[in-house]
Amino acid sequence: MSIVMRTRRTLSVTALVIPVLLGGCALLQGEPEPPPEPPLTHAQFESRVSQLEQQLGARCDIQQQLLTQHGDDTRRLTADVREVGSLIRHLQGEIELLSDDPVVIPAQCDEDADSPLQNKEVLGRSEWIGLPDVGTYLKARVDSGANTSSLSATDITRFERDGDTWVRFRLALDDDAVVVDQVRDEWIEAPVVRRVRILQAAGEESRPVVSLLMTLGPIREQVEFTLNDRSHLNYPVLLGRRFMMDIAMIDVAETYLHPRPEFPGGRPSDEASEDEATDDDENEANGSES
Repeated sequence: MSIVMRTRRTLSVTALVIPVLLGGCALLQGEPEPPPEPPLTHAQFESRVSQLEQQLGARCDIQQQLLTQHGDDTRRLTADVREVGSLIRHLQGEIELLSDDPVVIPAQCDEDADSPLQNKEVLGRSEWIGLPDVGTYLKARVDSGANTSSLSATDITRFERDGDTWVRFRLALDDDAVVVDQVRDEWIEAPVVRRVRILQAAGEESRPVVSLLMTLGPIREQVEFTLNDRSHLNYPVLLGRRFMMDIAMIDVAETYLHPRPEFPGGRPSDEASEDEATDDDENEANGSES
């Protein structure tokens, strides 16, 4: 009887324990995981990107507004500082006027404002000139009594080139003339700018005028030269007042105020004094131009 009772009791306990154990297993397994979110469609992705772009753009606009406001504040502050500085300088000027010993500022006068030498080169009655296109230096007499400058030339031959009138010539020089030897007998060609009539006691003469680049000290100009034979004179070049107008003046008490230019094949400029010592003054008798 006791065995039967114990068996029944054991069965009863087992019946109670089994549901508890099964419930514990269910609790250990927990709730089921939720299903994953479905992937974004193309339209949803584009919408999300657009939202992000709008948010970023709004932040950039706010930042730009802040920068603009900062720049405006800086400019206003700078203007205020300048105004304060101007007021301080004005007050300093008034204080100086009230002082017992006024400050006297001497007038700054330009003594050379009305000087005829302003912006003009001073030339002696004789100078060295250079003819870069010819490749030589020559002695020149500076004479404001002559209108047009003149270059000593010989074998003057007229010809046409591209429908324009040109001349071909050689330098007319005596044996004592100072020149770069290699160009002494060279042909020179130049277009004729115009012709001038020369009135002399022997009659009227027409001479061609050519334009050549000439240097004289710091002066570098295109100069018009009439071509005629000056080999019987001491200077192969005559510089007239048309060349000197507005750029040069003559000091007749001086000679060779500017150095002799140097050319390949010529003598150094520091030896020019030896050639200058042979000068003789001369009176030009070229007649008048019309």
